[in-house]
Amino acid sequence: MAEAFGNILGAGVIDPYSSGSRPSGAVNGKAIASMQEVGYDLSSHTSKSLTDIPPVEYDVVVTMGCGDECPFVRARRRLEWNIPDPKQMDMKQFGEVRDLIREKVRRLIENLSQRGAPGLSSLRQ
Repeated sequence: MAEAFGNILGAGVIDPYSSGSRPSGAVNGKAIASMQEVGYDLSSHTSKSLTDIPPVEYDVVVTMGCGDECPFVRARRRLEWNIPDPKQMDMKQFGEVRDLIREKVRRLIENLSQRGAPGLSSLRQ
């Protein structure tokens, strides 16, 4: 969801990448349904491993705080968002987490735009 919001809200400002330490290869069905509610189709996306993103130094690496291991990814700045893991939540709660992610991504993009960051940012899901 973070990468999707990065693409939606940050077109031309950031290049978002989302990856995980233990990806399943499939996007959670609740995430697909939740993003459909805001007009974004996640159904063709897959969950990606950290080895699937470019091996560069990122402007920002964001971890979501879902209890995953956080292997080292080179970054100028690191943020921990402490987003609750919505996997077991009902759709209303899942939507609340989606909206929290959207707001955090929006604020990050605004911050990067104000700082004049080069525009390569990593959003980790």
